[in-house]
Amino acid sequence: MPATAPRSLPLLLLLFVGSGCAALIYEIVWLQLLQLVIGSSAVSLAVLLGTFMGGMCLGSLLLPRLVSPARHPLRVYALLEAGIAVAGLVILFAMPAVGRLYTALVGHGMAGILLRGAICALCLLPPTILMGATLPAVARWVETTPRGVSWLGIFYGGNTAGAVAGCLLAGFYLLRVYDGATATYCAVALNLAVAAGAYMLSHAGVKRSEVERVAPNALGEAHLATPQISALGATRPTSESSPADKSILLAIGLSGLCALAAEVVWTRVLSLLLGATVYTFSIILAVFLAGLGLGSSAGAALTRTRLSPRVALAGCQLLLIGGIVWAAHALSITLPLWPVNVSANATWTEKFGFDLYRCAWAMLPAAILWGASFPLALAALATPGQDAARLVGRAYAANTLGAILGAVLASLALIPLLGTRGTQLVLIATAVLGAGIALRPRSPASFSLLGVGVAAAVAAFFFVPKLPWQLVAYGRQVATTDYGAKALYLGEGMNATVAVSETPGGARFFHVSGKTEASSLEKDMRLQRMLGHLPALLHPNPRSVLIVGCGAGVTSGSFVLHPSIERIVICDIEPLIPRVVAEHFSNENHHVVHDRRVEIVYDDARHYIATTREKFDIITSDPIHPWVKGSAVLYSQEYFELCRARLNPGGLVTQWVPLYESDRAVVQSEIATFFAAFPHGTIWGNDDDGFGYDTVMLGQTDVPTIDVDALQRRFDRPDHAAIQKTLRDLGLGSAVDLLSTYAGRLPELKTWLQGAEINRDRSLRLQYLAGLQLESGSGAVAYGEILNLRKFPEEMFHASPARLLDLRHALESALPGPLQN
Repeated sequence: MPATAPRSLPLLLLLFVGSGCAALIYEIVWLQLLQLVIGSSAVSLAVLLGTFMGGMCLGSLLLPRLVSPARHPLRVYALLEAGIAVAGLVILFAMPAVGRLYTALVGHGMAGILLRGAICALCLLPPTILMGATLPAVARWVETTPRGVSWLGIFYGGNTAGAVAGCLLAGFYLLRVYDGATATYCAVALNLAVAAGAYMLSHAGVKRSEVERVAPNALGEAHLATPQISALGATRPTSESSPADKSILLAIGLSGLCALAAEVVWTRVLSLLLGATVYTFSIILAVFLAGLGLGSSAGAALTRTRLSPRVALAGCQLLLIGGIVWAAHALSITLPLWPVNVSANATWTEKFGFDLYRCAWAMLPAAILWGASFPLALAALATPGQDAARLVGRAYAANTLGAILGAVLASLALIPLLGTRGTQLVLIATAVLGAGIALRPRSPASFSLLGVGVAAAVAAFFFVPKLPWQLVAYGRQVATTDYGAKALYLGEGMNATVAVSETPGGARFFHVSGKTEASSLEKDMRLQRMLGHLPALLHPNPRSVLIVGCGAGVTSGSFVLHPSIERIVICDIEPLIPRVVAEHFSNENHHVVHDRRVEIVYDDARHYIATTREKFDIITSDPIHPWVKGSAVLYSQEYFELCRARLNPGGLVTQWVPLYESDRAVVQSEIATFFAAFPHGTIWGNDDDGFGYDTVMLGQTDVPTIDVDALQRRFDRPDHAAIQKTLRDLGLGSAVDLLSTYAGRLPELKTWLQGAEINRDRSLRLQYLAGLQLESGSGAVAYGEILNLRKFPEEMFHASPARLLDLRHALESALPGPLQN
């Protein structure tokens, strides 16, 4: 036997680690790029993930049918990895053209969904088919004996370990410091290195039979080539098409369904608790994958024992009852009530380390069991002399098909219909079903084992808690926040979990993603009304309006009062918000959702703006904080340019920029990016007792000129009486009061903005920058610096000398010194 033989399997394992690392980097980058094209609604994500995982399923099935076993497995693997590298480069450079093609052809309804699927298939199927074929290709390097199957489980675990590394590398470094292009180049380099390593290993003179002999010796165990005897008295079948094999495939498919559905549920709940940043999602995915990798290694070890793999597979499914109950209890009770506040003085590395610990506490037990299920299923299916590629391909395809169904059903049906608690109960029942299918009970022992599982599942009904509304409302601060509020509504929708609460004083709050998004407090009402009334009053005759993000409906309702408005389009990604949440603020929003001029579009707002052919006089955008994953696309230069392209001549855009839960660099990035698209834009402030709270960015294509006297005459018109009243209640009841919120523009802020990050679609750096500062309170400092640089814009404000003087005095009142000329 050649000297290289003992080293070949560890080297191959190392190659699989690199392959998994590259695959996750691609996945994160591709999903981000394609979400920019097809949107990030639940339907879009279901189509996207279904295509991604469907391609891997196809690859695992096609390779054993299309590639002869006579081909050297490692050379086939090398070609697959090189092909993935080429596909990664093609997608990176072809995506802009794909985006243009999509926006030119897209429709709405079923036609739009089908086109989204076609675009995803065009982009993702070629590389994902190659990815799915890698494990079956390498499977032919070992034989389908117990020791060979054990090594397949180890390869699968190594690939998953690489995926963990790729997830963290992309989420915490490559995309935070660089961009999607750099991340892609790193993944391409990994693929090419793996391809080169596999090709060189294929010439090392190691034969498959020699590798197979190494495995048991290296493990210090005897080779077992005879069929295993079940602990329940049944001999493992040897026919590939036997009913027993079909039951194993169905069981591992149900295991995949439960695993991905649970990941959807846990991601939804953990993002409330930890903050829905890109870092949180990276941590959740990394912990889940780590659990799968650990479980795969444990399952591979079990295949080398006398325990029947079929019984062990069924046992894993039954133990998942406890794993799912553990996770549900941890997410809804244990973790939210931990009286630990790491946000005050902790560094971001300490904070994320604690988040990693909390994710592992909740998710690892069940994830390990799901990871162990795959090698056990392989062992239950394997017979000596079988084509290993076909064995792995069938099992991997069944598991992946189940995962697709689990992800789609959980996000599109189970959570909206049953909530996260009901979904977890369904998963427990499915785990019991999978155990029963795997066991195919025929003996008293097997019936007894299954009966214990059924009893445990029934008992679990009483131990899976409901989702607490406080977690939806207060997120990271849930353990340390008590406002004495009561819940008026809690809803788990297709795209978000939302809540409405009310304090003893009667103030109402709208919560989403573990944070307060809107309220009836004066400071929030002032901001929401400014987003609507400011552009509507500065535009000479506004007729059509697009509102991005319904929220409490207050901004949308502002336009109801303007007599010239003929059409109001509200675009929101979550149907529960306009249908239910806005009703709880009907007095504040003037019953906007029932106004005959209103059309509500349930879609990703960016997708709607990119694909609609309609133009508007006003577009006002009040998205969620930029640190929330996916929202940074509504703060990018390309998004603002899309808005500008959808304006009628003389049209105006307003954009919310928060100062709280932010810091100086984040605020600078948001303002600099807006000015990159609207160089004539202006900033309008909303303070909280003199401290910066949030701002309104106002953009238009021309140099702004404001006739203050004409604006006051408009205030005084009888058909604007209701408008004047709503603004007067907020201290903005005259033209001078409203314009006194002016805070600055680009000419005086150029030096201050120098070096600020421009948020671009290709990088979306803002979500990484803001994600590190979600609990920072230094954004108000940035607002003070803006005001200190503010000059009185003589060429923008036109009015009688007396009114100009009043306006100057109003602007100076917010400053410690005189206003600059």
